Amino acid sequence: MENAQLITLSRQMSLRNQMDLVANNMANLTTTGYKTQRMVFEEVLMPLAEATEFMQGDKNLSYVQDYGAGLNLLQGSVRLTGNDFDVAIDGEGWFAVQNEDGTEAYTRNGAFHIAPTGQMTTADGRPVLTDGGPISFTTEDGKVDIAEDGTIVSELGIRGNLRVVDFDNPEDLKALGENLYTHEEPLPAENPRVLQGALEQSNVRGVIEIAHMVRITRAYETVSKLMADTDDLRKQAIQTLGRLEA
Repeated sequence: MENAQLITLSRQMSLRNQMDLVANNMANLTTTGYKTQRMVFEEVLMPLAEATEFMQGDKNLSYVQDYGAGLNLLQGSVRLTGNDFDVAIDGEGWFAVQNEDGTEAYTRNGAFHIAPTGQMTTADGRPVLTDGGPISFTTEDGKVDIAEDGTIVSELGIRGNLRVVDFDNPEDLKALGENLYTHEEPLPAENPRVLQGALEQSNVRGVIEIAHMVRITRAYETVSKLMADTDDLRKQAIQTLGRLEA
């Protein structure tokens, strides 16, 4: 019975983590460039005992373990905004931005801004990277145009090219929070298509996430009932054994 309760407890913990992930998806339903996350599970087998003298032999116990979250990299819909510094990637690729410690992070959120210093940044102030590093503008630049290949052109001429990267193994992306990811092996994106004056919407589908919530809730209730039934059986066994005469 202890084994049964430990197995159901492992399932409960995984379901709770899965619900947290689905709730986070729902919270980012309108977040620009957000990618839906899905919990990844695996079966963990543990031996019941080490004794080998029994003819039947030991049986494996099957536990549940969640070991990470996978990304749904399906592109979200593109919304036109008309803002010169709103950019979206049509197809594969990620914008590169600079963290406070100088390292790179990657995002599909192209809602960029011009800081008071003239630097092109994300909404939370991270510098947007070009092939030559961060980029800044002055009033002399005038209107800024961003071509489909990421080339940035102002009235002063070509100012740089947006750094758009891709990955051989995008499943290795690690979430940093704030819609940012890291990866150890970024590669220059081949023929990226950048759209100026547009933003990629979240690829979260509310109806699907609600359906996941319902399934997770029902599964949690089922496991909870199983745990309660197992506990009742243990109590009955203890009471029965207590009534037996030595």
